[in-house]
Amino acid sequence: MKTESHISPVLYYSSKRTRGDSLYACARREIFDRTGVMPRVIHAEPDIADFFKNHPDSELYIPVFVESSGWWGGLLGSEDIKVIEKIILSAECQLMVVRKSPLRAAPAAQLFTAEIHPASQFFKKMNSGVALSLDMLATDAGTILGLFSGKNKKKFISLVESTGNSYLGCIGGY
Repeated sequence: MKTESHISPVLYYSSKRTRGDSLYACARREIFDRTGVMPRVIHAEPDIADFFKNHPDSELYIPVFVESSGWWGGLLGSEDIKVIEKIILSAECQLMVVRKSPLRAAPAAQLFTAEIHPASQFFKKMNSGVALSLDMLATDAGTILGLFSGKNKKKFISLVESTGNSYLGCIGGY
């Protein structure tokens, strides 16, 4: 149980039908076990920047289900709002813990974002020793926004930039 009682846990859970939902119950129980406080639940997807502007002392728990994509888009461009932990609830769902605070030390797995041109050498050069692809989204401009998990930021940036693509930043890690 955490001793930081000033942190207010908030669970974003999009479904308003929570009665009988075992993943919802598991998420609330896990958050309570970790913080000692039952989380406040919101059902509307928050604008991450506005949420932390209005609730700077909160931790936002975002469920990421299998085959969901784009959950990380709201974290792009923020220097002080980061994923700080991943909690595995089941084979279908994990909770990403987001908090407004800079990372103190590089976590074991960092979450990098990049904009990639589909025809680039990036995909030929990318290997699991540099990073693993977690999610990709096509843009209207014909590029791909990608989320990657890796251990070495310098190697990842070097690979991205050497193939003519753009490194967008680190959105946290766990």
